[in-house]
Amino acid sequence: MQPNYLPRYRNILSNKILQNKVEQARKHLTNCNLCPHNCGVNRQEKIGFCRATDKVVLSSYGPHMGEEPPLVGRHGSGTIFFGYCNMRCVFCQNCELSFGGEGELITNEQLADIMLELQNFYKCHNINLVTPTHFVPNILEALLLAAEKGLILPLVYNCGGYEKIETLQLLDDVIAIYMPDFKYHQAERGKKYSGIKDYPAIVKKSLKEMDRQVGGLKTDNQGVAYQGLIVRHLAMPGGLDDTKVILKFIKDELSPDCLVNLMGQYFPAHQAYKYEELAQRLSPGEYQKALDYAKTLGLNLIRP
Repeated sequence: MQPNYLPRYRNILSNKILQNKVEQARKHLTNCNLCPHNCGVNRQEKIGFCRATDKVVLSSYGPHMGEEPPLVGRHGSGTIFFGYCNMRCVFCQNCELSFGGEGELITNEQLADIMLELQNFYKCHNINLVTPTHFVPNILEALLLAAEKGLILPLVYNCGGYEKIETLQLLDDVIAIYMPDFKYHQAERGKKYSGIKDYPAIVKKSLKEMDRQVGGLKTDNQGVAYQGLIVRHLAMPGGLDDTKVILKFIKDELSPDCLVNLMGQYFPAHQAYKYEELAQRLSPGEYQKALDYAKTLGLNLIRP
């Protein structure tokens, strides 16, 4: 970690700004508009698109050595996997979590204790919040409790990219590292494969807001990230043209030193077999073409 680095949430702890963010976020538990679905439901009584109630669903947690290298370092990224998701990707590789909500209900106090355990016992380099959007109120309250007990790790917001600007603004000075997906640039693909309308327009605005908050990726002298933007894109069968437009957007619209993970591990998981074009693995040739194009743009790539 950078010498003397403290995440910005430490700066808003004593002046009650973090407490105010918690109170603003809590309102969504009874009138939820955290994401672009704008369900407006009272989550104590009814579920919306994501199916989450007002309680956190914890699927698993612990040090993760398989994340992007700047997050992993020597001791791993402190991942917390949440149940449910605000997208419905037919090829989801974690469908038991995202569709089924696999996990256990925990309190915000327990979530705070997990954050501290990842820091103090496992010595992780960050707190990596996986599919966090629908639990932002719980996460903020847990962060407040954990910060009061000495949490100093940067928070990673590991999401599908389908975010609401107002929620991201609530997370300003809270999240140190944003790690969104940019799945599709063709709106019809987002609708067909993820049940999301207007995905490209929404994700582009979201990524620009994330970039405004944290900028390009910053690492310490050990190569461990402490702030910045990491964009993931999963190359898919038959999707090269879409991939090229996404990569060009990253090049033209985001900080030049944001990190890009062009992923080639697609395989037909979950319900992908129902779609002829997705019912096959990504070929090495398809991935190489995408990678070659990314290199011609001069993107800051994680090398496969």
